[in-house]
Amino acid sequence: MALLSPAALFMAALVVRKLGPLAYGPAQQIVKWYAGKVWTLWVLLVALPLTVLVTGSATLLRGRSQDGELPNSARHSLGVLRARPATLLVAVTTLAATGILAIVVLHMLAN
Repeated sequence: MALLSPAALFMAALVVRKLGPLAYGPAQQIVKWYAGKVWTLWVLLVALPLTVLVTGSATLLRGRSQDGELPNSARHSLGVLRARPATLLVAVTTLAATGILAIVVLHMLAN
């Protein structure tokens, strides 16, 4: 979660900046700070979410291989996630990192 927070802050600032004039000032300052330094874009928006994606995926795959057999239904999969809240947290952060990386990469390709 800590590794995703800088990228999530930037994404939230982008959304808030579009909402209206009351929130425009602080959100615009955050966006300008990120855009003003090249290292922030690469480290905070690419490297940290990529780290979360790789480690989260490895953790989920390792957990799956330790369980032995694959769950044979969606209901069984949800039961596993409810029984292991840490696995749910890893899955959610991995999914969030995937979304953030997709947005950043698509934006970089558009420019």
